[in-house]
Amino acid sequence: QVQLVESGGGLVQAGGSLRLSCAASGQPFSSYAMGWFRQAPGKEREFVAAISWSGGNTYYADSVKGRFTISKNNAKNTVYLQMNSLKPEDTAVYYCASRYTSWPDRVTSKDEEYDYWGQGTQVTVSS
Repeated sequence: QVQLVESGGGLVQAGGSLRLSCAASGQPFSSYAMGWFRQAPGKEREFVAAISWSGGNTYYADSVKGRFTISKNNAKNTVYLQMNSLKPEDTAVYYCASRYTSWPDRVTSKDEEYDYWGQGTQVTVSS
């Protein structure tokens, strides 16, 4: 059974940085594209970033482009989200998700296309 476990969330001041991690088990990590989503209170879940299983293709929401970086370490079955220059509007629960694909460079921002989800980690940015 596939399991995704996020970590690294916390409280940070505006302008600060955090690195989220998502450890995957039960799946051949190299065959899964990965994504990060977030959900703020009272809002719908939104796409943040995605990375292909090859690691060669990434995609970001406009709101985080240039501030966030997604990466993965296949040897550790882990995907990361480095978040810099954080803003109060980045406050949300962050979820990682995985999607099996036979296409090494496929990425998607559509949450309905992801197969597995983690439990989420809270990120709070104070002003």
